[in-house]
Amino acid sequence: MNEKKTVPGDEDLATAAPRADRAGKIRKIAINTGGGDAPGLNAVIRAIVLSALHRGWSVVGVENGYGGLLPDDPGRVIPLGSDEVRGITHRGGTILGTTNSFDPFAWPVRLPDGSIEERDRSGEIIEGLRRHGIDALIAIGGDGSLDLAHRLSKRGLPVVGVPKTIDNDLCGTSLTFGFLTAVATATDAIGKLHSTAESHRRVMVVEVMGRHAGWIALYSGLAGSADVILIPEIPFDIERVCDKIRDREAAGRDFSIVCVAEGATPAGGEMVMKTVHGGDDDQERLGGLGEVVAREIARRTGKETRSLTLGHLQRGGTPNSYDRVISLRFGAAAVRCVARGRFGTMVALDPPHVRAIPLAEALADLKVVPVDGDIVMTAQALGVSLGD
Repeated sequence: MNEKKTVPGDEDLATAAPRADRAGKIRKIAINTGGGDAPGLNAVIRAIVLSALHRGWSVVGVENGYGGLLPDDPGRVIPLGSDEVRGITHRGGTILGTTNSFDPFAWPVRLPDGSIEERDRSGEIIEGLRRHGIDALIAIGGDGSLDLAHRLSKRGLPVVGVPKTIDNDLCGTSLTFGFLTAVATATDAIGKLHSTAESHRRVMVVEVMGRHAGWIALYSGLAGSADVILIPEIPFDIERVCDKIRDREAAGRDFSIVCVAEGATPAGGEMVMKTVHGGDDDQERLGGLGEVVAREIARRTGKETRSLTLGHLQRGGTPNSYDRVISLRFGAAAVRCVARGRFGTMVALDPPHVRAIPLAEALADLKVVPVDGDIVMTAQALGVSLGD
């Protein structure tokens, strides 16, 4: 993975001394979760709550993003004590609920005539914290949610971020929680497809998540012994993909496994989008590349080809042991950040330490797969086609 750069303001949370200017000033903190769910969210919440209670603080959870802090959305700031977080480390999802639909800087408001107008309600969010007597917020999310936290931080909100995304594309941290569980889910699926692909002499195309970064596809594809792996960082030539399948056929291997990240693109082409029906409007969303690749493989090679999209299976279920531990470490570290007045930061894994880095640095760029890195070279050395 991309090498972490040490930046001004980095702080080793295992050794750094508390800042005296925050000592004794924290009494109550809040937690919210935003963006897509990920295995390990509940473990982070549990660690935050228990660590805060150990310091004598009280904790509340803001349900479904930032909405519970608005004055016209009462009853969605809930107390969190030891009873509320008992037995949730192994549970998928989040007990607070989550959303990736509402931006406090462009909050959708329905007008009397039924139309929708976007309004900046960030000031009401900050006022909501004061109204509930909250001294600091710990925001758990990916790049979108943490960007909101960063913008609120610049408006004076005392906030600490925790990196959450199964895509593992946040800069500054070696790993995000949820990633390795998503990889395990995808690897298991690819492994199970081997037997049916071999039995029917088919090509099986598996589409996994990864809009701009191919970490899930590359890790699960390698672990599951895929023959072709397509990632956003390397534009692919479908004919080169078909060449790999033909070469396997010529060598007596009459089945193949293709793993594609949803955001991979053909050379000179664009991401594949699909129309999602439901709600007030139909929406164009990323997805459908697996079907397109499968259709082209069948047309060009004559091989029977099937596609499978794992979709939200990668987000759900029980976090594996590593994700449970890193989630607990992140949660406890976020509380230490609050205690030390390290606001406007994100906790980050820099093995073997967890550090606090500025949110601005964490959001400066996406962490993508380095095309000249060791993991790509490993795939190439194993004879895996990357479509280039």
